[in-house]
Amino acid sequence: MPLAVDLDGTLLATDLLWEGLFILLKKNPLYLFLVPIWLASGPARLKQEIASRVDIDPASLPYREPLLSRLHAERSDGRKLVLATGTPRKFAEAIAAHLGIFDKVIATDGVDNLTSARKRAALVAIYGDGGFDYAGNSRHDLEVFDAARLAIVVAPDRAATRWQARNGGELVRGPERSLKTVLKMLRVHQWAKNGLIAVPMMLSAEYFNPIMLWQTAIAFIAFSAVASAIYIVNDFFDLALDRRHSTKRKRPFAAGTLSIPFGLASIAVLVTIGVVAALFLPVAFAFVLVGYMIITLAYSLSLKRMLLIDVLTLAGLYTVRVLAGAAATGVEVSFWLLAFSIFFFLSLALVKRFVELRTAPPPPGERIAGRGYRAEDHDIIAQAGLASAFSSALVLALYMDSVEMRELYPHPWMIWPLPPIVLYLTMRIWILARRGEMHDDPVVFIMGDWRSQVVVLIGAALLVAGAWPN
Repeated sequence: MPLAVDLDGTLLATDLLWEGLFILLKKNPLYLFLVPIWLASGPARLKQEIASRVDIDPASLPYREPLLSRLHAERSDGRKLVLATGTPRKFAEAIAAHLGIFDKVIATDGVDNLTSARKRAALVAIYGDGGFDYAGNSRHDLEVFDAARLAIVVAPDRAATRWQARNGGELVRGPERSLKTVLKMLRVHQWAKNGLIAVPMMLSAEYFNPIMLWQTAIAFIAFSAVASAIYIVNDFFDLALDRRHSTKRKRPFAAGTLSIPFGLASIAVLVTIGVVAALFLPVAFAFVLVGYMIITLAYSLSLKRMLLIDVLTLAGLYTVRVLAGAAATGVEVSFWLLAFSIFFFLSLALVKRFVELRTAPPPPGERIAGRGYRAEDHDIIAQAGLASAFSSALVLALYMDSVEMRELYPHPWMIWPLPPIVLYLTMRIWILARRGEMHDDPVVFIMGDWRSQVVVLIGAALLVAGAWPN
């Protein structure tokens, strides 16, 4: 009795149509305007157009290991295995060749999308009604289940779950969608970066202004929601790269623990939250928020692969958070703050690239995957990062003796320890990075490292003391 196996969502914990679409858009975002035209001619046309322009790496895809192990065992016992999928033949045959266990491949060719009734007809024409077992996962497989001798329902969607409950068959459960996985998708730990939104309020010494506190909190919510939406988009475009990375391969979409449609629905919800929150703030904040979204999308699609442009963009995005806080509260941002922010966050952005080159150096003459850097850039990145760190401290020291400082703070001499505090933070990060002990985003590291937290609290206390009325 042959066993026919569906591919997307069944053997694979992902959908190659979505993956191929994001690979295509990463090559050229303008393809987005052709997708509706292709889709108007039917799903098969869309699949074939995508497959003709992109390639996949079968070795990196997230397979459902329990099912794959079972198929290897069935093959060893002499059972005939058939890969029956609506995926374009180009992708299906590449996967079949990689696995080496399938006797036959039935896939989408030409104008016919091989799903549902068409897949059933193709299998019945070869093996007869009830002459095969079938493993599938979705509503598109229900008609094939009806024609199979045995239905193996793998990680089912709602429709397939209801079918299995009514008709029986074998149920192979997939991983449960847990709160921990969803939070990992949102990258909640990265929300700590959005604490920069509070910087303008703090530097204006308006610590106890309830209106500013409310505005800052709403701005934080808006930026956190939008940032999480962009992280999901970034994960979609980096699926292939993440799967080759030692730690990023565990991200929910790269590992297949969350589906791309679930991610798309999450993006819609998150952007809606960001837009609604922005309605409670001045119009200037909305412009900053939209600018942030545009820049981060450009970073995900292209800028992150450009030498030096990527770190300058990251430094700018950190600074945009400060501008967002100013726009939300109406606090005027000084030249000093912007200059300090650019140098300080450029240093931290360079730490990220330094760590990537140190932990996974590419072969000589080749660039690190998805970036514009080579192994020989290691030293110059460290030099530039240290120079930026000292420049940020210098800008802060010059600000200590400025007219603005004396007008804003009744006790400016209390704030003089801030430049050495900044140097301590940045120098310690660089020392740990050179030791190989820095494995996280440096901003997130500061938020989670107790020594850094103590130093930051001391700096905050000095700001409060300096602003204390006479």
